[in-house]
Amino acid sequence: MTNTAARRLAALFTSAALGLTLLAGCSSDNVDCSLDQCTVTLERSTSASASVLGVDAKFVSADAGTVTLEVAGEQVQLSKGQQAVNVGGLQVSLNSVTADNVSFVVSR
Repeated sequence: MTNTAARRLAALFTSAALGLTLLAGCSSDNVDCSLDQCTVTLERSTSASASVLGVDAKFVSADAGTVTLEVAGEQVQLSKGQQAVNVGGLQVSLNSVTADNVSFVVSR
């Protein structure tokens, strides 16, 4: 095998590993990820949580217009239509709140 072929093969494996690492940024069934953004849907219960983009996100509480989440160890309050909030180096915004679920977006 020539040096050029070995380098190409190494580059191919490195690219594949990087791609799998990025896609593995989400580790829960309730998380749907693209390259640098994940949509998380949690049940409205105090034990609902997910691991997303390297941090843990947990449902804390909700009322008619505001949801409180704990993301990367910080509590944040979000309202529908509010601009994304910076938490732990990530941007978090609220998608929707229903009687059963809370949906929010976490992005880099």
